[in-house]
Amino acid sequence: MWQETDNKLYKKFQFRNFSEAFAFMTRVAIEAEKMDHHPLWTNVYNTVEIWLSTHDAGDMVTEKDKLLAQKIDSLVQS
Repeated sequence: MWQETDNKLYKKFQFRNFSEAFAFMTRVAIEAEKMDHHPLWTNVYNTVEIWLSTHDAGDMVTEKDKLLAQKIDSLVQS
């Protein structure tokens, strides 16, 4: 579940290995590029952490972030 803290949506994702984590990041990157809405994220081995906020709205959480979060969640389940 996404957590809203410090004006950002945050979620941690864990995968079986680095390859799965990287493949997930690639799928997220494609969706983010389509939306022209890019996450702040980190990746260490099998763990990806993502923070979403809308820079154009003063780094606040907007509907654009919520939509991207939903799309990201759907990529994990596919």
